[in-house]
Amino acid sequence: MILRNPLNLINQFLINIFKQIRNIYLNSNYYDKKISRGINYDLIYKPSPHLLSSLINYQAKKVDVNNISTKNLWHNKDIDYLNFRKLNNFYWFFSLDLKSSKKNTQKIISDWINLNCKYKSESWEFDLTSKRIIAWLSNHNLTIEESDTEYQNQFNGMIHKQTNHLMNEINKSEIIDDKIIGCAAIILVGLCYKDNSNYLNYGTNLLKKISNYSLDNNGFPKSRDIKQLIFYLKYFILIREWFLEAQIEIPEQVNETIYYLGQGYAFIWKNNKSDILMNGNNVSKNNEFDQYLKRFSYNFKNENKEYGGYAILNNKKISLVMDIGGSPSAKFSSKYQSGALSIEINSNGKKLISNCGNYDGLNQKLIKLSKTTAAQSTLIINDDSSCHYKKNQKKFFVNDSLKILKKNITFEKNYWKINASHDGYKKKYNIIHEREIEFYPEKFEFIGADKILGAKKNSNLKFEIRFHLEPGVKLMKTQDNKSILIELDDEGWKFCCEGYEINIDNGLYFGKKNSYTQNQNIFISGITNNQDEKIVWQLSKIL
Repeated sequence: MILRNPLNLINQFLINIFKQIRNIYLNSNYYDKKISRGINYDLIYKPSPHLLSSLINYQAKKVDVNNISTKNLWHNKDIDYLNFRKLNNFYWFFSLDLKSSKKNTQKIISDWINLNCKYKSESWEFDLTSKRIIAWLSNHNLTIEESDTEYQNQFNGMIHKQTNHLMNEINKSEIIDDKIIGCAAIILVGLCYKDNSNYLNYGTNLLKKISNYSLDNNGFPKSRDIKQLIFYLKYFILIREWFLEAQIEIPEQVNETIYYLGQGYAFIWKNNKSDILMNGNNVSKNNEFDQYLKRFSYNFKNENKEYGGYAILNNKKISLVMDIGGSPSAKFSSKYQSGALSIEINSNGKKLISNCGNYDGLNQKLIKLSKTTAAQSTLIINDDSSCHYKKNQKKFFVNDSLKILKKNITFEKNYWKINASHDGYKKKYNIIHEREIEFYPEKFEFIGADKILGAKKNSNLKFEIRFHLEPGVKLMKTQDNKSILIELDDEGWKFCCEGYEINIDNGLYFGKKNSYTQNQNIFISGITNNQDEKIVWQLSKIL
């Protein structure tokens, strides 16, 4: 303990020194010459911009570039960080009217190149550079067509220079998602130009390494992050479509990875048609992605009841989802939320029981709050979470992990059951949490049992079991204080729990990306006795 702080200070000092030396190197003339080598100007493939429609938020009304004032476009010192990133990744080019002036569009690029021809840490951030390359090449009808030789040399030279920078930096990037975008950009350059620099081989080989590193044996992200699974699938399909359009043989590993990612997508989304607000996920636009998949003839199926650490049981009217997976290893855990055995229930396409979702904005307190077990529909002990986190560079990684000890799934026409347990509270409280949920489809009735095993060795622990609801769902406690009525649009449900106190509490809902609003939750509370606790609750439809 005495040495810890001095050692941390020394370690941080060395890290800072290394960063300063590296920054000097990246800004040097030597590095500029290094990444300016191997330039080839022969553009042979021009990718269709509509291939990126699964990744780009197109504006309904197209923008005429002639209405954009270019005078202070790259010299605005008052621009905030987020708008600076949007401006410099050039994805806004996808919203330009194709009737826009090519000359003015190319002037915008030329002005950017003149200002950023050498490495700059802000405008050459790894993901910005990757997206910029993709945007410039995908909008070739505006960015390079009908241009003169001088501009073409400037444009093509800058494409290659930025690509060389990506190849130099990609192994140093710590964010896996950024590496995927970087690989996509490198591969696209290899397809678009005569590949004397082996961009294509480099990009595809690295893509294979990244997928082997970050995906499990079933092709599901080791992070258990649903949003990341869909992100991977979108980029792998984009890369495949580029190969197909360029009439280049598609690498086998790309096809194979798409197949397995598609299995995960079918299980998580297509079988459920509702966003599961677990482990980094938010309300999505997956219906639009479904249309994209249909347009390009992708059709994924998965009839499993368990996949990627999630159990999903459903019929035409009801779906029951439970997180029955362990926590990911620390290096893959930045989006993990402490929701072991948490549930979500959908009725006729509407979410009856939810989790609170994921906050990924700038407020560190809200990020941490959305990761707590209290923000999930499951058991909390002593206001503690089933997993603990350590903070590193504004991100939270799992410090104390948990394991699933058992799991069992039954799915019959008139009877469903999911049973599982975890050891997340074992180390600190010497207890095991076991949850069993039964559903009787004919009666539209759920019966849940949460067991606190080992409590007799550690009594007088406060426990709560929370059931979160989406904003707008109405709750009302009955006069006898024994039940809570739930109004879900035109449906009515009743929640009750004999022998324990039940109440309604206010909370925060993070289902919509980077925002929050108030919601309500039902919670059961009590104190453990000198025996194992078994809390039985019931949720049944009354209208």
